[in-house]
Amino acid sequence: MKAGLRQSMAWLHSWSGLLVCWVLLLVFCAGTASYFKDEITLWMQPELHRPAATPVSSAEAASRAVAFLQHNAADSPRWLIDLPDERNPAVQVRWMRPPGAAASGIGGGRGRFESRTLDPATGAFLQQVRDTRGGEFLYRLHFDLYFMQRIWARWIVGFCAMFMLVAILSGVITHRRIFQDFFTFRPRKGQRSWLDAHNATAVLALPFHLMITYTGLVTLMFMYMPWGIQTAYQGSQQAFFNDAFGRAPQAKPSGQAAPLAPVAPLVEQAARHWDGAQPGRIDITLPGDTNATIRVSRGAGKSLSSDEPSMRFDGVTGALVATVGDTPTAASQTRGVMVGLHEAHFAGPLLRALFFLSGLAGCAMVATGALLWGVKTRQGQARALAAGARQSFGLRLVDALNIGAIAGLPIAFAAYFWANRLLPVSMAQRPDAEIHAFFIAWATAAVLAQLRPTRGMWRAQLWGGALMLAAIPVLNAATTDTHLGVTLLQGQGPAAVAGFDLTVLALGIALGAAAYILGRRSKARTPARRAARADDAGLQGDDAKGVA
Repeated sequence: MKAGLRQSMAWLHSWSGLLVCWVLLLVFCAGTASYFKDEITLWMQPELHRPAATPVSSAEAASRAVAFLQHNAADSPRWLIDLPDERNPAVQVRWMRPPGAAASGIGGGRGRFESRTLDPATGAFLQQVRDTRGGEFLYRLHFDLYFMQRIWARWIVGFCAMFMLVAILSGVITHRRIFQDFFTFRPRKGQRSWLDAHNATAVLALPFHLMITYTGLVTLMFMYMPWGIQTAYQGSQQAFFNDAFGRAPQAKPSGQAAPLAPVAPLVEQAARHWDGAQPGRIDITLPGDTNATIRVSRGAGKSLSSDEPSMRFDGVTGALVATVGDTPTAASQTRGVMVGLHEAHFAGPLLRALFFLSGLAGCAMVATGALLWGVKTRQGQARALAAGARQSFGLRLVDALNIGAIAGLPIAFAAYFWANRLLPVSMAQRPDAEIHAFFIAWATAAVLAQLRPTRGMWRAQLWGGALMLAAIPVLNAATTDTHLGVTLLQGQGPAAVAGFDLTVLALGIALGAAAYILGRRSKARTPARRAARADDAGLQGDDAKGVA
């Protein structure tokens, strides 16, 4: 190899980042928003913004949820109950539809499951609460993508994450003064300014970037590296999961009916076992059958590990069958901690805010890296472009993709939130319509960028995203009674609603500032270009006189 190590790493850093940067930007943006997915869901369901008049315990909420399921899903083979906590004020129930049953089209169900939102105090279905995927859509988007099978989406995201890891490590090797350059920013210096911005955003949260990329690969390691499991368990992944995570083999219905044991005493027993930590989910299989089981899992606490201990009870007698996760193995706990670091369920509001800011730094790192490639390539073609040549196909394609991804994604996110407020509450398939608004807006921005990848298109899309995001608090005030005047100034309503409004307002202002600066630079360059043309014309005239 003729080139030195740093030169080789620079080439590897440039191409490993560029080839997947637009997918990585989507993953980073959606993943960053996922740190507050529960708060986003709450904002997107304004009917839940008013606190419950009579707070109830987890045991009471569980009993009422079971009563609802017994009345509305008695023939279902599986029930799931998500109990309320400090981030989720309502009870979410889901049940698996029996084979051959058609979807109801309400409740935001997914796949073979139906879903409903219940009042924890009464157990009644909150029909006035609008159906939405909320923050869950953004969470799934960052590793499941959309409009494709999950397994292919996760392979694509994993492939891009591996490229991201290579880009980070090669970038550290390439920039020998990386930490010194972090404190250096030279504005209005073209390529040097973009490089300074890229270095600053990369070093600012470098430990976070390494952690989030590596742990993201760990979360799906059983899919990416299944060979050991296939060899040890003769191809049965389910048997491996049963052993590794203490899951019981799937029971088969006996065909003999039996009443379900009361759930409230089991919830209270689980809370005592976990020293007061409240249960977060109840999983009931084969309800109404003699082989029924009830699994109570602990809610997300302050533990770094994502593995949540659980207790399994006999569904008829209520007798304790097994406890799982109280003393995890070293390997299981290591994986649980890595997944927990990636998801940050353990984090309080301030720590999640720090993760969110680090995620925004990651978005800026990916965006400035993509822009830097375009700036460097354009400088290499400067003489040809000045002579009237057309820019290369690759440069034009990258410019268009940068506009569609960097400036188009904020428009798509804003469209998702606008659709949540503007679509009729009683609309059928409402969650799908909100998601389609996201992709329609993004596709429109991307197509316009391909048709005209110019500085003017940059300004137009940046201004569009800025106005749409900054106007969301106004839209919220026009459609609900929990606006900033109530949540911030009067201190009423959930703080998460005020936090959401302030965050999108700040992001809108930031995009508007970028569009304004871009416009000023364009105006400053226009007179300079005219002067340069005039000078050229004058020189040509003088040359002509001299020849004459």
